[in-house]
Amino acid sequence: MSNAKTLAFETDCHIFDGCGFPTPGLHSFMFEPLFTVGGIEFNKPMLLSLVSTVVVIGFFWAAFNKPKLIPGKLQMVGEAGYDFVRRGVVYETIGKREGEKYVPLMFALFFFIWIMNLWSIVPIAQFPATAVIAFPAGLAALVYILWMSITFKRHGFVGGFKNITGYDRSLGPVFPMVMFFEFLSNVFIRPFTHAVRLFANMFAGHVLILIFTIGTWYLLNGIGIAYSAVSFLMVLVMTVFELFIQALQAYVFILLSCSYIQGALAEHH
Repeated sequence: MSNAKTLAFETDCHIFDGCGFPTPGLHSFMFEPLFTVGGIEFNKPMLLSLVSTVVVIGFFWAAFNKPKLIPGKLQMVGEAGYDFVRRGVVYETIGKREGEKYVPLMFALFFFIWIMNLWSIVPIAQFPATAVIAFPAGLAALVYILWMSITFKRHGFVGGFKNITGYDRSLGPVFPMVMFFEFLSNVFIRPFTHAVRLFANMFAGHVLILIFTIGTWYLLNGIGIAYSAVSFLMVLVMTVFELFIQALQAYVFILLSCSYIQGALAEHH
């Protein structure tokens, strides 16, 4: 449970009791260390990221450890997930021939991010690990390093530079300006927005659920009970909405990743 929820419930704070609404804020995203291993302190988001890794590896190991010609339920779900990423994202964006080698990475990223997002609505956990900027930034940095490596390996230094700057002399007088903005976009803005898009959506979604959850408890007093029921209804609505956003953001992250890789592989004219 986050700090804001803990404050609301442990102090038994309700409307008309003379206490203010315990508004969620940055403190809702700060956690004390749960335990220390080898001098490294593990807090809740770090633990959730480790559990996410175990869940993804464990599920797909169980699904594909002993594959059958006629798949069982786990294998069928695993194959559907793999096929969705391979055909629906990688093949559609990069192409079958060039994209096949990137399927495992995109597959792992999609399900890892999705599970990290899903913790937001799981009892006890109740926090999306991707709402901590370090995790989206780390994943975006991984994609960025791969993207730049492919660009310069494929085209060489001069060709790679032309690729990331949109080099095209036919643009005439605006040619230098286009190069500047393309360089700025590809080298700085894209990796930044790649990370922030995931982080901001999960951060905002968690804050909204927190507000209505705390509001449900805070209004549970006297005539405020009617408003408490409405707030609880909003918790349910926001939870269902978050389910959609959690999957969508995992999809958007790998879709953009594939788009960047496709741009790195494209021949410059």
